[in-house]
Amino acid sequence: MRQSKEGAFREFAEARMGHLFRSACLLTGGDTHLAEDLVQETLGRMYVIWGRTSRLGNPAAYAQTVLVRCYLGHRRRRSAGERPSGELPDRPGESAGDASLRMTLLDALRELPPKDRAVIVLRYWEDRSVSETADALHVSSAAVRTRSTRALARLREQLGGSIGELAVR
Repeated sequence: MRQSKEGAFREFAEARMGHLFRSACLLTGGDTHLAEDLVQETLGRMYVIWGRTSRLGNPAAYAQTVLVRCYLGHRRRRSAGERPSGELPDRPGESAGDASLRMTLLDALRELPPKDRAVIVLRYWEDRSVSETADALHVSSAAVRTRSTRALARLREQLGGSIGELAVR
């Protein structure tokens, strides 16, 4: 039975791959590499649900829907706007940060309890909202706000004036 499902999926994938790729190329504005990635992700998602496709009625149309959802999901990701650069800078710019500042901040973060460190990283490094952080840590929003306030106070206490000296140059 498993062989027949895999065979049926293989036939579907081979028949639809070209159409999905052309649609993905149109969605991506001609970016063939991204289009290939989207088709691969679409077919991967279709494979996972392939046993239930008999209830879908039209797997080809559903595959198109999955493709569009994959594309939209990709556009929402923060990394979607990254573009390769033809030129690399000769030396790090001002925004690259100072190694001593980074080391000082990492040392101060290491001193925090693990849950406080997690809140700080999720909220301020990954730029998540209070509710997203609460969901990720399986705690209430109030707990995230309390931990965030306390952790930031501890960091200010640990770093004191040294952070200003390191940051200003």
